[in-house]
Amino acid sequence: MPVPSHGSSYEDVLATAVRAAHNAAAVIREAAGTFDHPVEIDAVDIDNKGVNDFVTVTDRAAQDVIVEQLQQDTPGVEILAEEGDDPEELEWTGDRWIVDPIDGTTNFMHRLPPYAVSIAFQTEDRLRVGVVLDVSHDVLYTAVAGHGLQRNGRPDEVTFTDTFSDAFLATGFPYRRFEHTEIYLDILAHFIRSTQGLRRHGSAAIDCARTACGRFDGFYETGLKPWDVAAGTLLIREGGGRVTTYDGRDGLAPVYDRQICASNNSEAIHAGLLRGLEPMKDIRL
Repeated sequence: MPVPSHGSSYEDVLATAVRAAHNAAAVIREAAGTFDHPVEIDAVDIDNKGVNDFVTVTDRAAQDVIVEQLQQDTPGVEILAEEGDDPEELEWTGDRWIVDPIDGTTNFMHRLPPYAVSIAFQTEDRLRVGVVLDVSHDVLYTAVAGHGLQRNGRPDEVTFTDTFSDAFLATGFPYRRFEHTEIYLDILAHFIRSTQGLRRHGSAAIDCARTACGRFDGFYETGLKPWDVAAGTLLIREGGGRVTTYDGRDGLAPVYDRQICASNNSEAIHAGLLRGLEPMKDIRL
C-alpha cells in the first residue's frame, strides 16, 4: 500500500488518510463481493436516515476503521464524519478530519460503481489534504495544498477546454427534497442544450476527482454536505481548477454551504456554469 509523496510538510497526515481509506476499502470490498459473485445486501442491514438517505452496516463498519486509524495517528483531532455528525451547527474554521466512509451509498446498495471513500484534513480556514479512493476501480486520488494533485501517484490536472459549448459536465440530482424540482430541471435542460453533455454517476467525490483529473470540464450540485465534497474540492483546486458556490464565493463556502460549482478554471466554463445556475443561487436542497 504505497503512499504517494507530494513533498510537503503534511506527508504524515497524507499517509494517515491513505491508510485509513485503504482500511475502509477492504471492509467495503468484502461486503460487496466481486462483479461475478456479488454479496446480496440484506434490507435489514440498511437504515433510512431520511427520504432516499440511506446508511448500511458497511458504512458504519468502514467509518469505524477510518476513525480508529485517525485517532491512533492524530489523537485529539476532531473528526466530522457522515454517520453521526450534524455539520449545520459547526463553525467553518477549525482543525478537523472530514470523512465520508462510502460516498455513493445508494450505488453500493445496488452493487453499481462508482462508490468511494473520501477523507480531508482541514486546519483553520484551509483544506490541507484530500484523499478520494475509488473503491470499485481501485483508483487513488490525492492532493496536498500547494503541492499538487496525483492520480495513483502520478501528477494530473484539469482539462484545457475553453468554450462552453464544448464543456462535458457532471452533476447530481436532487434526492432528498423536491420542492424546487422544476427550477432544477430547467437548469438541467439549459446545460443539456448548451454543452457537449452531462453525466450523473451518483458520487460527488468521484465527480470532483474526475473533474480534477480532466475527465469532466465542470461539476455542479446542491444539497451536499462537507464530507461529500471536502476532499474533492482540494483535488480540483490542486489540479488547477476553480471551486465556488453558485454565487461565486470560494474558500470553505462550497464545502459548508451546500452548493458546489467546479470547473477547469476557464473563465468561459465557470462563468457559463454560474450564469446557468443563477436561478438556484439562493436555494439549498
